[in-house]
Amino acid sequence: MATRFISGRSDVARSVDKQPAASARDAAPGPIALLQTMMNIRRFEEKAAEMYARGKIKGFLHLYIGQEAVATGAIAALRGDDYIVTHYREHGHALARGLEPGRVMAELFGKSTGVTGGRGGSMHLFDISKSFFGGYAIVAGHMPLACGLALAEQYKGTNRIVANFIGDGSVNEGEFHEALNLASVWKLPVIFICENNLYGMGTAMRRVSALVEIYKRAEAYGIDAEQVDGMDVIAMHAAVSRLAAKVRTGEGPAFLEAICFRFRGHSMADAELYRTKGEVEHWRKLDPITQLSQQLIAEKTIKKTDLAAMQARSDTLVADATTFAEDSPNPPLDSLMRHVYQEPADA
Repeated sequence: MATRFISGRSDVARSVDKQPAASARDAAPGPIALLQTMMNIRRFEEKAAEMYARGKIKGFLHLYIGQEAVATGAIAALRGDDYIVTHYREHGHALARGLEPGRVMAELFGKSTGVTGGRGGSMHLFDISKSFFGGYAIVAGHMPLACGLALAEQYKGTNRIVANFIGDGSVNEGEFHEALNLASVWKLPVIFICENNLYGMGTAMRRVSALVEIYKRAEAYGIDAEQVDGMDVIAMHAAVSRLAAKVRTGEGPAFLEAICFRFRGHSMADAELYRTKGEVEHWRKLDPITQLSQQLIAEKTIKKTDLAAMQARSDTLVADATTFAEDSPNPPLDSLMRHVYQEPADA
């Protein structure tokens, strides 16, 4: 395999073992659909940032801008009934999974029409009907839960699998090692997808880890592990498709490290004093939306006018979602104690 460095700074350089390059035409469910999903996520996140600045969204807000290819490519490679258990930077995962944009935006607004009734907010999106088991705010705390879901499906004898999205900040947590070890020992049907955006909050990965190639940690537990260019949605889809097929046959867990980069701060409160403008500019040249757009135009799959129409669809989708959120009611005060304890079925 060829090795390519995809960071402009020597202290955060990463090499990615690339699979042989494939034409965008060969992607499934289709490169145009993948591009539209990424564009929808990008526009949604831009609008979320605007609404946060206007005081419409409270609390923490972690944007997915720059990392759209990871969730889009990975989730498109899964079955609709496969579980998704993800970290708290999960707006993109929710949209890629098919959660209604209006209800996702309403949740960010804290409205009663949100996917968790306005109780979860940005970091706790959840939709059982989509097998989307949430964003979790406790770093790595959701990994044992993903193993539990995988164990349940293994026990029932189904071929349903779990995709567990984690960040690079999780790899020094105890749950990371416990979950990987347990998944390997019991051969659980779970894919761990690590979105390595090079920084855990404001700390570079190289400053806190003796081993910067995260996928090698999984190999230590006997797990099939590899690294992929997380800025390439076609590569992401291919990698997850391949690993999902193996996991689904009962061969045990898999681990995928996706090298990516967030274009915005850790959260809206991040002053971004730990990254240089040059580094961010370098990665912006690898924008997954721009890369795929240019490839499709070069292959004459689409025209610039088609891109404009796709952007217009994204704009309308997000505008409608925002209007829905703004017009939705706040949760009633008498619902404050709901969902604290188990309630009667007729409650």
